[in-house]
Amino acid sequence: MAIDLKALSPKELQALIENANAQMQEARVTQVRTVREEIDALLKGAGLTINDVYPTRGSKKTASKKGTGSVAPKYRNPSNASETWSGRGRQPVWFAEALKKRGVTAESLLIDGAPKAAKKAGKAVKKPVKRAKKAA
Repeated sequence: MAIDLKALSPKELQALIENANAQMQEARVTQVRTVREEIDALLKGAGLTINDVYPTRGSKKTASKKGTGSVAPKYRNPSNASETWSGRGRQPVWFAEALKKRGVTAESLLIDGAPKAAKKAGKAVKKPVKRAKKAA
C-alpha cells in the first residue's frame, strides 16, 4: 500500500496530508474512548472511583499558593502606548532602546500609579577591622 509521493502534485500532497491528519485524529479519539472504557471497567470491577486511585486529581487544595496570574503592567512604551511591560522577565526591546536615549530612565517610563522600581542590593562594603593595640 505504498504511495509514490514523488509522483503526486503539491495539491495532491496537501490533500493527502489533510486526509492523513483527519484519519489520525479519528484514530486518537477511538483510542482514548477504548482506553477510557477499559479503565472504567477495571474501576467498576474493583469497586473504586478515579478519585480513589488518584486522590489529588482536580483538587484545588493541591494547587500552589503562589498566584500564577498575570501581573499588572508597570512600564509603558512612550512611542506606542499599547506596548507595556510588567517589569518581570526579560526586558522588551522597546524598553532597552528607550533607556539608551538621553534623559530616559526606568522611572520616566512608569505607568501612573505603578509602584516604583526596587533598588538593587549592592555589594556589601567591607569595613576595615580595628586591631587591638599590643600592651607594652
